Amino acid sequence: MKIGCPKEIKPQEFRVGMTPNAAMEAVAHGHEVLIETGAGVGAGFPDADYVAAGARIIGTAAEVFATADMIVKVKEPQAGERKMLREGQLLFTYLHLAPDPEQTHDLLASGCTAIAYETVTDRSGGLPLLAPMSEVAGRLAPQVGAWTLQKANGGRGVLMGGVPGVGPARVLVLGGGVVGTHAARIAAGMGADVTVLDRSLPRLRYLDDVFGGLFKTGYSSAGLLAELLPQADMVVGAVLIPGAAAPKLITRKQLGVMKPGSVLVDVAIDQGGCFETSRATTHQDPIYEVDGIMHYCVANMPGAVARTSTLALGNATMPFMLALADKGWKRACAEDPHLLAGLNVHAGQLTYAAVGEALGIATVDPKTLVA
Repeated sequence: MKIGCPKEIKPQEFRVGMTPNAAMEAVAHGHEVLIETGAGVGAGFPDADYVAAGARIIGTAAEVFATADMIVKVKEPQAGERKMLREGQLLFTYLHLAPDPEQTHDLLASGCTAIAYETVTDRSGGLPLLAPMSEVAGRLAPQVGAWTLQKANGGRGVLMGGVPGVGPARVLVLGGGVVGTHAARIAAGMGADVTVLDRSLPRLRYLDDVFGGLFKTGYSSAGLLAELLPQADMVVGAVLIPGAAAPKLITRKQLGVMKPGSVLVDVAIDQGGCFETSRATTHQDPIYEVDGIMHYCVANMPGAVARTSTLALGNATMPFMLALADKGWKRACAEDPHLLAGLNVHAGQLTYAAVGEALGIATVDPKTLVA
């Protein structure tokens, strides 16, 4: 199979869909790997590294899309890239379709087969291709939130760990999954007073057992949120419903009870965001203010640490990429129900129920496509 990896074109996105190691593995499996010139430079991988791995460097994205049987990326295809997709072509990348009707309709119109990293599952019910980026984003959230809290950036001017005689920042983390756990761990490590809210009692017990009081936990409810929100200097939104739009946990009206200059960091922005006032931003212009509350809603947070993120993502995606290339998407998905869970679009049909529900589009059962 011809596997193509174009350079990412989303603003300030420096990650790359294939590492040289992944390219070397694919070549060893008998596949041809096509890399757009400069695709890996932002993550610290020059073209020479790919050539040494046995890949072929291609001059433009258009050539990559025109030649490759499978396109491997990081972020969802942008409008110009979607025009280059063709019927029968396989796309393997993050999609986040539920809050993005324009992309969904373009993918359906292209006739391609699209498998989304974020909905591939594993035996334990986890999301193995989303997890590494969730770990990165979770660890970044307190870091970027602390920067936003600085007075020069519009924040309250509160130091995360405080100093002797002055209390630390109070951080509220909504969601105790992968993002929330890593965010709480880092925020607590910075000296903040951290509380994690979740609706899974087993998860709360796990956090309490593993972290031994490093941060506090609470059962998420409207009443407890109303109690804690006025005290918070920073709120990290870390909720996820796989493949679906994120629930809105904080309304614009509730901003009125928060301290002026406090910060909302919405890590769920790829899925539409979990705050009513959230809108996607970029690393070039990451923050904005609504009703005195600062919002950090960068849609590709891990892109800020592109090398770490690319290596972590490549470790997770490589086995699935090789399975798709070795077997073809249909056989690979037929043999692996967890990979089948990643199928979102095929030949003009939407195959992921949560996306169809969010966008009001009829879906087909993906199992019927591989039977």
